[in-house]
Amino acid sequence: MAATAHFSTKDRILGAAEELFAQFGFTGTSLRQVTSRAAVNIAAVNYHFGSKENLVNEVFRRRMDDMSARRLAALNAAIEQSPGELEPILAAFVEPALAIAQDKHGGAAFVRMVARAYAEKNDSLRRFLSDHYGHVLREFAKAIAAAVPGLSKEELYWRLDFLAGALTYAMADFGMIKRPAGVTEAAHRERAARELIRFAAAGFKS
Repeated sequence: MAATAHFSTKDRILGAAEELFAQFGFTGTSLRQVTSRAAVNIAAVNYHFGSKENLVNEVFRRRMDDMSARRLAALNAAIEQSPGELEPILAAFVEPALAIAQDKHGGAAFVRMVARAYAEKNDSLRRFLSDHYGHVLREFAKAIAAAVPGLSKEELYWRLDFLAGALTYAMADFGMIKRPAGVTEAAHRERAARELIRFAAAGFKS
């Protein structure tokens, strides 16, 4: 029972922090707001996370660990099943991110939080993401380079950067094309993935 309560408190703090960071940003959210939303005291936050910086990192970790694992599994499958083909590699990068964005349990808040991370230029968070998830991007860069051998390293990373930006925009579902009436969220997400993969493939191959 104690272990369940322990996990529940930590999970409530993470959920509250994710919502508040998405709404007010990292600098605009205080630990007092987090404790109020999570219905815990400041000692609980300090016990589980130690600092606001660590709390920010852990909010990202609980989504990024899952997304990174899905991406790498899909990438390995793409390389094994479709060697030398670019589109399956891009699908392995795009589809897990869009799936997490559609998660009913905080997916939308996570997307807004990612946008906040871009806007606020949080150096500590960027170091954390680079240290813990940079290897995922490097694996994709290596796979894309093998599929499109004519690209220079500089061209490769420019285009990967543009792909990441376009993917974040697609995750936010903030574009001109909205989900039509009668089309399910899953079908709309699949269409978004197909179009983004086609667009990105043309960019890498040009």
